Amino acid sequence: MTTPAIDLSIIPAAQRAAVLALMEKVAALTEITQRQEHLIAELNHALHGKRSEKLTEDERQLAFEDLSIALGEVEVQKEHLAAKTGDKTTTKPAPKRTIGNLPAALPRIEEVIEPDSLICPCGCGIMHKIGEDRSERLDIVPAQLRVIVTVRPKYACRTCTDGVTQAPAPSHLIMGALPTEATIAHVLVSKYADHLPLYRQSQILARAGLDLHRAVLADWVGKAAFHLKPVVDRLAEHLKRSDKLFMDETTAPVLDPGRGKTKTGYLWALARDDRPWGGEDPPGVVYFYAPGRAGANAEICLTGFDGILQIDGYQGYNRLTKPTRKGGAPIRVAHCWAHARRKLKEVFDRDGSEIAAEGLRRIAEIYTVEADIRGISHGQRLSARQARSAPLVAAFGEWLQAERRKISSKSRLGEKLTYIHNHWEGLQTFLTDGRVEIDNNRVENLIRPITLNRKNALFAGHDEGGIAWGRIASLIETCKINGVEPFAYLKTTLTAIAQDHPQSRIDDLLPWNFRTSS
Repeated sequence: MTTPAIDLSIIPAAQRAAVLALMEKVAALTEITQRQEHLIAELNHALHGKRSEKLTEDERQLAFEDLSIALGEVEVQKEHLAAKTGDKTTTKPAPKRTIGNLPAALPRIEEVIEPDSLICPCGCGIMHKIGEDRSERLDIVPAQLRVIVTVRPKYACRTCTDGVTQAPAPSHLIMGALPTEATIAHVLVSKYADHLPLYRQSQILARAGLDLHRAVLADWVGKAAFHLKPVVDRLAEHLKRSDKLFMDETTAPVLDPGRGKTKTGYLWALARDDRPWGGEDPPGVVYFYAPGRAGANAEICLTGFDGILQIDGYQGYNRLTKPTRKGGAPIRVAHCWAHARRKLKEVFDRDGSEIAAEGLRRIAEIYTVEADIRGISHGQRLSARQARSAPLVAAFGEWLQAERRKISSKSRLGEKLTYIHNHWEGLQTFLTDGRVEIDNNRVENLIRPITLNRKNALFAGHDEGGIAWGRIASLIETCKINGVEPFAYLKTTLTAIAQDHPQSRIDDLLPWNFRTSS
């Protein structure tokens, strides 16, 4: 339904700001509601549509959990919009009873939160305890389940009737629900680092006597993904300020419930790693999900970045180097010598080509120089490359052109040599900047965890799941390459967010700034 246009000119100036704010709120709520209705329809179609019969039980479960994650995110987005606008009329979920929902056999650790003062406000003296509120949340310590019991005693004055006091309830990421922030962190790490789909986690918990349906876990993940989005967005901002980044893409098969089969989505990895030359910026990676491999998706991911981009030979990146590039100035690319080597290795392994062998030998000489200068400053690397590598690369270029003239471009070897020729300019970029690597191997290493998750989970259950996958994997993998334990980081970060960590200090929540409490 379209909201009718309002003529603001007839509204008094004093009321105009309030009307504009109301219109913005209505538009935001409409957008959220439309997304929620769409997701619910998708969920019903995946579970009950005719083509859902083509799906296996595992496929249906994956679709269900990823759509449930998205619905969980929409729900908390609505709550945040209502809180931001001060709307007390928006219906909030009914508080969930926590006492008695968790197995009695789980150990209980009581945390008693006392008021700051027990002195009666009217000056009557010390208050006495008249009762208490108790709540239980599920907490997970690796390999151990336990229940955190929060006790908030109530105190009242014996003399007057107005002196009841009690400590306020602590803030949690998901108010009124079972999990502690540690539990949510455990579920995230298990799914996105240990490659355990939520329905398998549900089965594992069931063996411990805890009945938690995958839909409940999916709701937790969706809410966590919403709260972590600003941190990932900030991480991406930091990376795009760099002078040089890596980029690569990998398939992320996604279930298409409407067709009863999978389609091919992609996770685009944008990474920084300046450790080989002692750069001061910490390493990091962000995974952007897109429904396809078109170069336009890379262009969107790189909006705001204007440095050197280290990539493989995929032609979709070509649009980034043109004056028509959207989101920034034309990018200078550095192509990957490892890919050039692989092209020749494929031919050599197949038929033992002497020409391919010679090409491999020449590339090995260039890599020998790189091994010798690894770890020194970028200025020293540049000097060494100009003195030692440049003559080797020039000789390789002359050899390449001579061999191309002898061989049919339609032959297998001719195609490989043409590939190298077509990327020759980008293959020489490392000779002009000591910060540039000779290959793209560092970002390829950051793609491997995605492929492992793909192997174990088979595919994401929905496009929305691909987005959450990329978002949380960004934080987990950035933790790993900075030597930070992902569970400890996520537990601390989610706790800080639950306690209203200020937006002005969001950089404190980036993985490379994480410090374990002593």
